[in-house]
Amino acid sequence: MTAPAPAASRQQAAFHPLTVVRVERLTEDAVALTFAVPAELREAYRFHAGQHLAIRRRGAGGNGGGVRRTYSICSPESADPAELTVGVREVAGGEFSTYANRELTAGDVLEVLTPAGRFGLRERPRPGGHYAAIVGGSGITPVLSIAATLLAGDPQARFCLVRSDRTALSTMFLEEAADLKDRWPERFQLVQTLSREETQAGLESGRLDEGRLERLLPALLPDTVAAVDGWFLCGPYGLVQGAERALRTLGVARRRIHQEIFHVDDGSAPPPVAPSADRTPDQASVTATLDGRSGNWEVRPGETLLEAVLRNRSDAPYACKGGVCGTCRAFLVEGEVRMERNFALEPDELEAGYVLACQSHPATERVELDFDR
Repeated sequence: MTAPAPAASRQQAAFHPLTVVRVERLTEDAVALTFAVPAELREAYRFHAGQHLAIRRRGAGGNGGGVRRTYSICSPESADPAELTVGVREVAGGEFSTYANRELTAGDVLEVLTPAGRFGLRERPRPGGHYAAIVGGSGITPVLSIAATLLAGDPQARFCLVRSDRTALSTMFLEEAADLKDRWPERFQLVQTLSREETQAGLESGRLDEGRLERLLPALLPDTVAAVDGWFLCGPYGLVQGAERALRTLGVARRRIHQEIFHVDDGSAPPPVAPSADRTPDQASVTATLDGRSGNWEVRPGETLLEAVLRNRSDAPYACKGGVCGTCRAFLVEGEVRMERNFALEPDELEAGYVLACQSHPATERVELDFDR
């Protein structure tokens, strides 16, 4: 597996029209979308296992800019990606997810942002390494890519996948996970739990919470929980936070834990922190470097830095605007900011000086961001 590119060589994100070549039904409320990547764009769409795509549907949303949504790539990593597949689960009231599940067909064209995101391995895998993941629901998508890439790239690598779903019928990529088990039975360990359905064999039903994981993981990985080279946590906020606490209790170093939040609006996540009036300057400006060009603009009262940049540079990268996907990640060159929430940047990124532009408000009169680092 190729090591992730360092932040300094970050490629400028750009949308390109890609044709949908397959829409495959996974469950009654989820589909897999496969896009064809033309030969001339394959270098731009090379990705690291765990990254995601932002998809834009023009003419939707009622704001002139269309609807943007972010979905993780589930395809194995490839140096020449002719196709890219993502999984889309329909959510109540979800404008794009409803369209994708009920109307989208092969032959339709959507605008797709080049791959982004830093979920996954941060360094080159250790030969013969042991990796594991705890996922919930659609959190399987990026982990499917990570597991397949690791197992195919290293004949000695091992991977343990613990997944939690509501019911068997709601389980996304069931056959794909089973295929990994069939291809590498000695090196891929698959543990399925269901929260709302009784099973005839295997683990008892129920939520995969912190206490249950503290009991389950040592039984699955005797004497090796803390020695696993990398843990990947992906899914709803509550599951990911509970899994992290369980792993830390079991002695896993923080640097070995990588996480990505899929759902934060179910009441389990803390509410956004509004910027304090006494810490917000009356007048502020932002200087932003984007694709090698810089500009300086006023930040209006209440605006995030991303909103201020977008008023002047429509090509500023973003997708969810909720602090989850990390597409708007930027390096803070000068000044201070206050972030409302952060579910995308890990502690080492924060310490290095990165912020989420969609969640950042100026705390000093001058702020400078670099989106190219």
